Amino acid sequence: MVANRIRIAKDKADLVRTLVNDSFGKKPFQTYADVMVFAASYGAKYKKRVPLTVISKEPAPISLEIFVSRGYDTVIKLIAIAQTNDPKILSVYDLEAEAKRINIFEEYANGGLEKLREELRGTVDYTERLLLLLSLERLPNSDLNEEFNLSRFL
Repeated sequence: MVANRIRIAKDKADLVRTLVNDSFGKKPFQTYADVMVFAASYGAKYKKRVPLTVISKEPAPISLEIFVSRGYDTVIKLIAIAQTNDPKILSVYDLEAEAKRINIFEEYANGGLEKLREELRGTVDYTERLLLLLSLERLPNSDLNEEFNLSRFL
């Protein structure tokens, strides 16, 4: 039977819960699916693929239908094809291909969450820090990477 749920590693469950929108609306993501897609994309960008060992019970594995309804199935397929270079992995009729796509996505999400945990360590406002990370990705050669130089004011 194919695993039609996206699982979250137990050691990353607290981070995922923290990143999801709370009652005050101060968190950067609204759903667990949003967090997982961002983390998988982040992990794929840095080629950080980490196998899952122990699976979290809370948050519970997320139904694949949630990803499909939000349009994230395309991201899952893009990550899988980029990893394997095999167009057969996109088959909607092959249950093994679907299981492999899900496994690749889960492992990149796990790697992305690991990298995010390092990047967010010590941060109070995750939203602000994530915006800074995205700005640095968008403008890698900008002045944000340079030290502040007072000599330009002289």
